[in-house]
Amino acid sequence: MSDYGDFACVYDLLTSEIDYEKRAEYFDQAILRHGGFHGILLDLGCGTGKLSEELSKLGYDVIGVDNSEEMLSAALEKKLRSGRDIIYLNQDMMELDLYGTVDAAVSALDSLNHLTDYDDFCTALEKVSLFLHPDGVFVFDVNTCYKHREILADNTFVYDYGDVYCAWQNSHRENDVIQMDLDIFVSEDGENYLRMEDHFAERAYSEKQIGEALRKAGLEIQAIYGEDTFEPPQEDEQRLIYVVKHCKKK
Repeated sequence: MSDYGDFACVYDLLTSEIDYEKRAEYFDQAILRHGGFHGILLDLGCGTGKLSEELSKLGYDVIGVDNSEEMLSAALEKKLRSGRDIIYLNQDMMELDLYGTVDAAVSALDSLNHLTDYDDFCTALEKVSLFLHPDGVFVFDVNTCYKHREILADNTFVYDYGDVYCAWQNSHRENDVIQMDLDIFVSEDGENYLRMEDHFAERAYSEKQIGEALRKAGLEIQAIYGEDTFEPPQEDEQRLIYVVKHCKKK
């Protein structure tokens, strides 16, 4: 899995269509709807910190975790500008190690899909479970098998932002793994371009696989929603929202 070394420099530009304020409000509503509150919140796979910033504005004490130093560097720049009291940790999801428990956790924009080994996926969920307060709420999204097979597939996407040009080529492999190869061209003077490249992969897991991983982690599904709604998912849903909590003792 890539640490997004080159991708980090253009990540915010390529995700500029995402309304992070709206996404933060949605995650907040999901947490509160399922018994959570504005306490300490883990943003797992926080990237450049755009969602962490918005969640902090809503009253959470945010801990952002990411395995990319470059992404976290961009997050720290945002923190310096905003003055938000956000803690950022450079850690791998499978080796999550916090100072204590968190009251809520989120993982957004298919961060968990980047764990292409099922054992790693299970381990990451177990780590969140370990640090999640017994009454805490964990909300995460995942790309669906439908999206990997029908939307991402073997397609190529081109993004042209003037001074930044990105050619994104996908290769659909077995187990619904998408290999993603990026060629990125960045210009500082409008004439000469610096070429960079990055490579990473995502895997889509079935609802059965996710359910088994959650049970193994001692987590229980409270709800599965269609992307950023509180409605049941459709057959052609591209992203699912899971809301989970610790299994209740019988």
